[in-house]
Amino acid sequence: MSKTAPLVALTLLSLLMPLSQVNAAVVYRSDEGWTVEGDDTAVAGSAAEQMKKAEKLEASGNDSGAYKSYKALVKRFGQSFLAPKAQRKVGMLLEKHHDYDKAFDAYNSYLTKYPQGEDFDAVVDSMFKIAKLFLEGQKRKVFGVPVGPSMQRAQAMFESIVKNAPFSKLAPLSQFNVGQALEKQNDYPKAIEAYQAVYTKYPNDPVAADALYQVGYVRAKDAREGSYDPATNRKAREAFEDFTARYPNSEKVAQANENIRNLEGGTNKNILDIAKFYDKTRKFKSAVIYYNDVIKAQPGSPEAEYAKGRIEALKNEYGEDALRAGPERTETGNRALERRKLQAKVDTVSRPDYVGPPVAELKQKVETAPAKPKLRTSPDNLGPVPAVEPPLPGGETKPAGTLPLTPAPPESEPPKLNQ
Repeated sequence: MSKTAPLVALTLLSLLMPLSQVNAAVVYRSDEGWTVEGDDTAVAGSAAEQMKKAEKLEASGNDSGAYKSYKALVKRFGQSFLAPKAQRKVGMLLEKHHDYDKAFDAYNSYLTKYPQGEDFDAVVDSMFKIAKLFLEGQKRKVFGVPVGPSMQRAQAMFESIVKNAPFSKLAPLSQFNVGQALEKQNDYPKAIEAYQAVYTKYPNDPVAADALYQVGYVRAKDAREGSYDPATNRKAREAFEDFTARYPNSEKVAQANENIRNLEGGTNKNILDIAKFYDKTRKFKSAVIYYNDVIKAQPGSPEAEYAKGRIEALKNEYGEDALRAGPERTETGNRALERRKLQAKVDTVSRPDYVGPPVAELKQKVETAPAKPKLRTSPDNLGPVPAVEPPLPGGETKPAGTLPLTPAPPESEPPKLNQ
């Protein structure tokens, strides 16, 4: 064995030493290899004596020794009435040293081991606070080195709170934040399921209204950015209509009604553009069909009045029989697909710089994908947040605001672990 090997191994071991092993001696034995030992590793004869020892070490500033002593108490005297307090102390020391991942796990062990513990609610508060850090961009750490933020970790944390503390005051908001984490991962179907679970499990909680509103918001976002499916658009309108019916006194009703009008107007405009395209290409029967769709979708609107005028003009010029379309059409999947393709053509032809298809396109038609519309990014964006979140440890509250379309980056780099 090389003479430098023990020194290298010792150095690596000291670099990777977690909080539980700081200020301890590193000893090499031929039959055991490298081990970490210290005077504070000995366990007292009773839980009370071990607790006094751990508290004395913590009071003296020896967080490492205190951490090990609290863990030893839980391991050796797990059935003692002092074990829950010691388990919470383990989490508190890890949180103090910014090891949020392990701190959350330590608190979660408290919930599973000591569901009747007197500090149960305080532990849930601490877990919620840590989970919010990850939801807002806190980075995970690997061997003490910060890596990218993890929405998956935030999602798992909030799910743990809901699972292990389903009747706590923070369970409804934790379920809502599961949806937030999934939405930030662009997993819209699962995000909708998470929001629906809020008003299914906790219908009387104030956050239930925000969850139902958010269902409409996510569906609208999906319809505009991804699927272009008229059914998604319709479901978004239905969600907002359901919201206004269930919560007529909510401060978000006005915004929900505006969202409904925008969703209806967007659909109506697309139909009108298709009608104009058929009109321009002299396919008048098809044009009249779509003009009638505009009139049915939004009677009395400027678009509907324009459609009526064009229908009358075409009838006067070509006669009503020439424009008759036959049996009434039904909406099908193929019809919806055809409409989206046709809308792409309309978008292309209506551009001011359009000069006609290239030569290659004359030989073989190539469909143009519709440009993805952007959601509004003004301060009155339609995404909500709960009116007032329950107070976090320390009495802090987060005022009502507007949910951004994209997750805001953390204001500052999280502090480095002191391990």
